[in-house]
Amino acid sequence: MTDEKNNATIPQVEFADNVNERTPCVLVLDCSGSMRGEPIKQLNAGLAALEKELKEDIDASSRVQILIIKAAGRDETEISSDWTDAMNFNAPVMEAGGLTPLGKAMELALKKIEDQKCLYDSWGITSKRPWIFLISDGEPTDYGWEESAKICRYAQKNKKVVIHAIGTQGANLEKLAKFSLLPPKRLTGLKFTEFFLWLSRSVSCISKAAPNAESYLDDIKDWNEAK
Repeated sequence: MTDEKNNATIPQVEFADNVNERTPCVLVLDCSGSMRGEPIKQLNAGLAALEKELKEDIDASSRVQILIIKAAGRDETEISSDWTDAMNFNAPVMEAGGLTPLGKAMELALKKIEDQKCLYDSWGITSKRPWIFLISDGEPTDYGWEESAKICRYAQKNKKVVIHAIGTQGANLEKLAKFSLLPPKRLTGLKFTEFFLWLSRSVSCISKAAPNAESYLDDIKDWNEAK
């Protein structure tokens, strides 16, 4: 049995055993060369904390689905962790290198969301509005990224998705802001763990609440750099 076939059967098993409404969450992670060293180390620590926190939350573990997209190389994007329920999520170990193709990564995120929504519908699974978190320490380097950003804003305007842009130190917030209708936030230092713990608790709340998460950035003081 091929890996492709195995991957194709995973969602069916999850949906057959778990008919809960899902809250899809996509992480688009800048893993360019500038993330080498302590930044990528702290990012991986944060992802491990996210895994642990989600698995320990009874509601989130069965309701939240995670997808992680790596933006690195020249024009390359990579699915580091495909759609999986939080109870089965294993944090990938990210490596840094190359440039920052954020436009292509965000378009891939939108496509994966649309495909997953079709899968939900085919199984009769309801879902909350998906979240995308774009996290970068720089700015997009791929050709045509501004058109990709426009597509992202259009999708958010039409309530297909909620997009949050998070910039670490050195990030160009002005350019990251073009991917979302919401103002970008800046991570304090390398507080990835604090951010991902907040994210876990937030998606858990959203998974149990009304399907409108656009303004749900409450209590971000532990990781947000105040202006």
